[in-house]
Formats: sequence, C-alpha cells, structure tokens
Amino acid sequence: MVSIGLMCLLLSAVVSADTLIMRDGRRVQGQLIGVRDGVIEFEGQRGYFGGRERMRVNREDVVRIELDESSRSDSSSSSSGTSQRPSGLREREVPVGAAVAWTDTGIDVRAGRDIYLNSTGRIHWGPNRQDGPAGERSSPRNDARPIPGRPAAALIGRIGEGSDIFFIGAESGPIRMRESGRLFLGINDDMLNDNSGAFRVTVYY
Repeated sequence: MVSIGLMCLLLSAVVSADTLIMRDGRRVQGQLIGVRDGVIEFEGQRGYFGGRERMRVNREDVVRIELDESSRSDSSSSSSGTSQRPSGLREREVPVGAAVAWTDTGIDVRAGRDIYLNSTGRIHWGPNRQDGPAGERSSPRNDARPIPGRPAAALIGRIGEGSDIFFIGAESGPIRMRESGRLFLGINDDMLNDNSGAFRVTVYY
C-alpha cells in the first residue's frame, strides 16, 4: 500500500508538468521537448508509476500547450534589474547591424523557454532618422516591413528560416520562445541599404 507521503510526492510530480490539451479532450502531462515543422515532441507521463515515453504529436491535434512555470530553469529571480532576470543564465553579446536583414546570434533556443535581452545603441535608418531598439515613436503602419504594425527600426526576432517573426523592441523582460531553433535578430525596416550603425544586444538564455 502506498504511503500518504509517497502519494503526495507522486501527485506533485504529475502536477509539476507541462500539459498538452488535445482536441479529443485528453490532457497529456509530461515535458515539452520542442515544436518543429508542425510536430510537437513531448515526453508524456504514463500514470503515476509508468515513467515517461517520447511522443510526436501533430500540432493540429492539440488545442493548446500549458507550460509549467515551476519546472523552468529560470524560476529563481536575480536581485538586480527591473526585468527580474533569473540568475545562472548563459549570456552572449551580439551586434545587430542596421543594414543586415538577419543576424545569426549563434544561439539555439527551445520552444516554451524564456529568453531575456538587454539592448543598447542607436541606428541610422534613413535621412535624418535615428532611433534606439524601441524604434520610431508614433510610427505609421508600413505593410512592407517585417512587422507592419510595429515601430520602424525596432529590434525584432525570428527562429530559424521561419516566417514567425516576433517583436522585441526595448523589452528586457521574458520573451517566450514559440519554436525551437536558431535565434536571429533584425531591424523592423523595409529598406536596409541606407541604414548604418548597430544595436548591441546581450541575450540571456
């Protein structure tokens, strides 16, 4: 007979897990490994005693993924900085040139994890125009930019060669990665050939 203490331990192990909410109503608990090419890799929990098994699930069969906050490696916060960036993260400084479409950071990220960025500097992005990572104030929409409704010249990101581009700006708080792969950084501008300068971006991951 399982003792009450052991049962509590087992229950906490199940609760402390990522969860796939399936379209057929099932809830599969375990750990998210990554999402690539429409397929979710997941280590599913097999009951209280069954251990885990590696699964590959089509993204269209999943309504949503609930990520367990307590199991992330960034759960402990540092005492410095307004972003409450966790301690113990790796970091890399990357110059992001204003005239380059996408800068390879050399960092591979994992879906479901958070990264933090600290961005400084100003870039010139046209005649008499210069801005920091937050981009142009009151910037009008431009459908030719990578992110049309976001400020011109702002810092943006992308994972791999995909088209899922996300806004960064001057954000220093956590940014949740929606895909696994190589992290690229760029400038939200449609004409790069008249740009100059670079942002200096430190990525914590």
